[in-house]
Amino acid sequence: MALSDQAFMQYSRQILLPEVGERGQSIFSQSHVLIVGVGGLGNLAAQYLAAAGIGQITLIDGDIIERSNLPRQLLFTVEDLGGNKAHVAAKKLMRAYSDCHFNSFQRYLTADNGVELFNANQPKFDLVLDCSDNFSVRQVVNQLAVEHKVTLVSASAANFQGQLLSVNQQQCPDTGCYHCLYPSDMSVSQSCQTVGVLGPMVGTLASMQALMSLNLLLSHNAKADHQIDELKTQVDSNQLLGQLYRFDGAKFTWRQAKLARDPDCTVCRAS
Repeated sequence: MALSDQAFMQYSRQILLPEVGERGQSIFSQSHVLIVGVGGLGNLAAQYLAAAGIGQITLIDGDIIERSNLPRQLLFTVEDLGGNKAHVAAKKLMRAYSDCHFNSFQRYLTADNGVELFNANQPKFDLVLDCSDNFSVRQVVNQLAVEHKVTLVSASAANFQGQLLSVNQQQCPDTGCYHCLYPSDMSVSQSCQTVGVLGPMVGTLASMQALMSLNLLLSHNAKADHQIDELKTQVDSNQLLGQLYRFDGAKFTWRQAKLARDPDCTVCRAS
């Protein structure tokens, strides 16, 4: 799809990148991303993706905006207190990024409504971003991503520690899924309400989550269209998928480890 003159001007700095170009920008404009959780991570990741020219973003969150959210969830102000996060974020992003179409679902993700959401969106989502702050929701997101064969990009931040990983069973089955790394029956003693975090710490992981997502969209679509030479994609998705990145915000260090599939995983062993 050819870019309009306005789009070419707006995204010119991205188009100058040989890894993006006009072809890559067209890929962004035709992509549909699901973001689960519109808190600190989802706020910023959605804004970065919309600003990059993603064509459609679906936001899902049943939570309301509270005063304690404001230091990290920068889309929101005191005037938004009491409003649904997905609804308010979609309204504000729609005004700022008219090239992007936003859908908002004002409810928490569950296994049941998740299936409805995925089945209702055909063609399927190109990416799912897990920006939730709830362990059980993360398990649901992973299950849906595996079942519907969609790449999952998951991030989290607490204290001065953050982590980022992406998984795709079709491209890198040996690296497993989120459940392989964190089984659903493991004990989780902390929640976002009991753990402190600085706003820039969350922002660091959100920006990396958005950057990884854009790289994966370019790589996946280049392979699907057999246009790797034309797109000149230097980042192979297989270099990103199945890698666990851990960031220490106090020491400013990154660590990386390759994930391994759990042969007894109840989620991905039969995928």
